[in-house]
Amino acid sequence: MMNRPETLADAPLGRESSYPEHYDPALLYPIARAANRAPLGIVGDRLPFVGEDEWHAYELSWLNARGKPLVAVARFRLPADTPRLIESKSWKLYLNSFNQSRFADANAVRETLTADLSAAAGGAVFVELLAVDDPLLMPRRLPGECLDDLDVAISAYSPAPGLLAAGQGVIEESLYSHLLKSNCPVTGQPDWGSVLIRYRGPKIDREGLLKYLVAYRQHQDFHEHCVEHIFADLMTRVRPEKLLVLARYVRRGGLDISPWRGTPGERPPEPLRLARQ
Repeated sequence: MMNRPETLADAPLGRESSYPEHYDPALLYPIARAANRAPLGIVGDRLPFVGEDEWHAYELSWLNARGKPLVAVARFRLPADTPRLIESKSWKLYLNSFNQSRFADANAVRETLTADLSAAAGGAVFVELLAVDDPLLMPRRLPGECLDDLDVAISAYSPAPGLLAAGQGVIEESLYSHLLKSNCPVTGQPDWGSVLIRYRGPKIDREGLLKYLVAYRQHQDFHEHCVEHIFADLMTRVRPEKLLVLARYVRRGGLDISPWRGTPGERPPEPLRLARQ
């Protein structure tokens, strides 16, 4: 059964609605991050990580001054220290409101997106517009070793930090899995993704890590909070010197999201887009 969070109780989301015909920034529905961070012991403005929520929009179109449609792929980067995230269905409706709206040029579109999204998030959002055949959008592979061929028995399908364990000594490695799945808190639909764990510290038990990641299979939460949950659990249970957690979720409704969280100084591989995105 879907459990709709209190933060979405009054949201006009996950319900039948018509698509907007003209530009309307009021369609954006921001959600405070604090409520979901509190259970992880993250309170106030001092965050235990750095990071961003990186989005790609593959269905962005508008009209030029003469009424001709133009298209682009938009890349958005919301810093993790912005006080609010933006719900994805409202984001899609907002982008659809550009479809029959006229703009002087692509720069006017970018400036409009930057202003509206920054206002909704409560901090600076970075926006790029890319041509649909830009080489940056070509699919790549995650670096490191894949865990998915491990022959493990699975019995937990909700977050279970106790599955995480680490040994002695210090190593540095990158591990990834394509078996990440969580569920949307708005619609209950499945969110499929891949996750990269890059760390320096005690060697993580790989079977336990794969079981832990699979355990999000019935968990209902936003992509951003799933990544923060994974980061917090690894820091608590493994205590690495350095850590990066990057999830690259499969696109839905023309949008994909790739949140990452890391210890200070960490950055994700760049550029990176997977075949499923």
